[in-house]
Amino acid sequence: MRGFLYVISALTVVALAFWAYQQNYATQQALRDVRGLQGEIATQRSRLAVLRAEWAYLNRPERLRELAEINFDRLGLLPLMPEQFGLVDQVSYPPQGFLQITEPVETRARDGDNADAGGQP
Repeated sequence: MRGFLYVISALTVVALAFWAYQQNYATQQALRDVRGLQGEIATQRSRLAVLRAEWAYLNRPERLRELAEINFDRLGLLPLMPEQFGLVDQVSYPPQGFLQITEPVETRARDGDNADAGGQP
């Protein structure tokens, strides 16, 4: 009986060592993957910074003004002037009775919607 326990214990130790060995290599592979992803993220962030700089360069007011002047015949773009803006009281709003409710709608709180009433239905 004692020999049987020694064999079972030895097999258990070998099985646990094999499992630990596999977990160690799986962890190392996961760490390599994470380092690769972090490198890719850093590359994409630097690329994004370059794209933002290019976007800012292309959207310079002087450049856009020149493009608007060059393409005036096709686009008809004019610069904005302060006189083009109106006042708030010049905005035409719809008449007061425009959206009248013709049928009354029953409003009842659903279960769980009464948080402000202490959760009482």
